[in-house]
Amino acid sequence: MAAERAVRRIAPRAAAFLAIACWAFACAPAAAQNFLWQVSSPTNRVYLFGTIHAGKASWYPLPRAVDEAFGDSNELAVEADVTDDKAMAKSASSMAYAPPDSLRNHVPKDDYERFVKILPRYRLPEAEVARLKPFMAASLLVFAEWSRLGYSPQLGVDGYLIRRAKAELKPVVELEGVEQQFALMDALTDTENRDLFAGTLGALETGLADEQFEGMVHAWQVGDPNEMLEVARRYNEKVKGAAEFEEKFVWSRHPAMVAKIAAWLDGPDRRRFIAVGALHLCGPRGLVELLRARGYSVRQIFVAPPREK
Repeated sequence: MAAERAVRRIAPRAAAFLAIACWAFACAPAAAQNFLWQVSSPTNRVYLFGTIHAGKASWYPLPRAVDEAFGDSNELAVEADVTDDKAMAKSASSMAYAPPDSLRNHVPKDDYERFVKILPRYRLPEAEVARLKPFMAASLLVFAEWSRLGYSPQLGVDGYLIRRAKAELKPVVELEGVEQQFALMDALTDTENRDLFAGTLGALETGLADEQFEGMVHAWQVGDPNEMLEVARRYNEKVKGAAEFEEKFVWSRHPAMVAKIAAWLDGPDRRRFIAVGALHLCGPRGLVELLRARGYSVRQIFVAPPREK
């Protein structure tokens, strides 16, 4: 059905859309750094790579330093396997209301009218999205805006890496999994859903969303996690519900992630390339600094010189 198709199309990345998993690779200055870190223990090492959930064909292949780290790894670890159609189909129904219920019954009338008014910008028929829950409806608009700006969710870096790993017969393991991410989305309260819905509409209507995207592009180009955090902070100050969303969908997930990564680091020499949304790697509550605090050796990897032609 239409609502389920819409959910399956965007849900793999929806958990991260306000986590600001930014994009832009190809224009990085030669002296910049990748959004890539090496974390080492006495017995092992992993690579932490900040992914982006929409992209452009021109971004591939990825920079040489990223390719080399990927090639040095025995496994790819991701938040969830977004190419697992079976797992996606199993959980997608939780993101839409069962008929005759619909989105309009769960958000203020004025906000629903704003939602319907903006749909033609993205050539989205109301019938296709009318049963989506507020979070999923907002996510659909965000990804539609990214597409309008030339960034395709189908070309996201996380999906690219998973497909590449499977083509190379490199095992893919999950830090969380599709079911756990859907459960997190479904755990949003009615108030959180309404706030996120209204806040996202406002960001799209005023151009704040595009302003945020441009700030993220620059932060990515210079490989600066502190600048990315600052862009996120400014957005959170202006968009109701964004800070609370970020807390639940980014920072609260880190203790479990760190525990799993630490177990890998303390285990036998089996190297993993760990690809997660870029904001997960930023700041004192990010995975990079949490692992450093545990005593592991951490370094950010500079952009490798251009490939010789």
